Amino acid sequence: MRFRAAVLRAYEEPFTVEEVALRADPAPGEVLVAVAGAGMCRTDLAVRRSAGRSPLPAVLGHEGAGVVVRSGGGPDAAVGVGDHVVLSFDSCGRCRNCLGAAPAYCDSFASLNLFGGRGEEPSRLTDSAGKALAPRWFGQSSFAEYALVPARNAVRVDPALPIELLGPLGCGFLTGAGAVLNTFGAGPGDTLAVLGAGAVGLAAVMAAAAAGVRTVAVDRHPRRLALAERFGAVPLDATRAGLTERIRRLTGGGAQYALDTTASPALINHALHALRPTGTLGLVARLHSPLALETGTLDRGRGIRHICEGDAVPALLVPRLTALWQAGRFPFDQLIRTYPLSAVNEAERDCESGLVVKPVLLPERGLG
Repeated sequence: MRFRAAVLRAYEEPFTVEEVALRADPAPGEVLVAVAGAGMCRTDLAVRRSAGRSPLPAVLGHEGAGVVVRSGGGPDAAVGVGDHVVLSFDSCGRCRNCLGAAPAYCDSFASLNLFGGRGEEPSRLTDSAGKALAPRWFGQSSFAEYALVPARNAVRVDPALPIELLGPLGCGFLTGAGAVLNTFGAGPGDTLAVLGAGAVGLAAVMAAAAAGVRTVAVDRHPRRLALAERFGAVPLDATRAGLTERIRRLTGGGAQYALDTTASPALINHALHALRPTGTLGLVARLHSPLALETGTLDRGRGIRHICEGDAVPALLVPRLTALWQAGRFPFDQLIRTYPLSAVNEAERDCESGLVVKPVLLPERGLG
């Protein structure tokens, strides 16, 4: 089976949209999905800075959504041909954390999603010259017209929903919303500080508003702060002095929860100082240097922890988020700008520059 995909061949080169070949039908427990749209996440772009750990050439993309066109069946097949699905991260389904409803902390998460896929399943994608491409990225490789995925990754959604826009619910929006709804379990009367008003941070702001949480959002870009305010947060300019005191004042003496999406040591320390006693700070961005905590930041029962994929079971959280969207309480679509797959490099430039919060690539199936 031949189709088009965006291939990253070298860490410092642009994507090339080219014909690739899928060399196998879905095996038991797998489905083939006609991709309707795939969100571009900063984790995709971080491959360029992976120091060679993420294998290339590869088809990236891990926020796909589309329609199942073939199924390999099997006892674990929860979706079938014709189902509309959102694709999320891969997990083994067998380790202690997977069995304990914590698939984001799967023992094999890094190998399955970031560094080469399942060892027993060599890559089944090749380029037009017959040379193998890297095993599927996050179990998907959805910057393409089709994606062969474990059925375990696919979450069935209402076919009345705009399937081409739903892919980011499988990772970026899932992470921000899940941090609020799952990790923190925040609700009416709670206070939250969100540092960084990108896709993850704004999803957290929207989820907090839906849950009745009083929220402040910190960023240095006026446009991002305006979006945070539109979605229910009090905007705070990160470049102005006295950030800790301003957060404390606006949260009635200190936030119960804080979510950092920036990996900025300075902002992380501000957030910890701004927590009330027993408050919790969640980190979702990968740190690129040692984190030096200032004196007193962890006093009085304050805590800090990393959050992966919003502590979500995608099959539970994705339907919850789509229901909130249908009720007008999680307007994630307002963060999306769509691009044809052929404009993948333009989408990357706009994402990196901050011009767009969440690019979504739309395959041009049947063209060219």
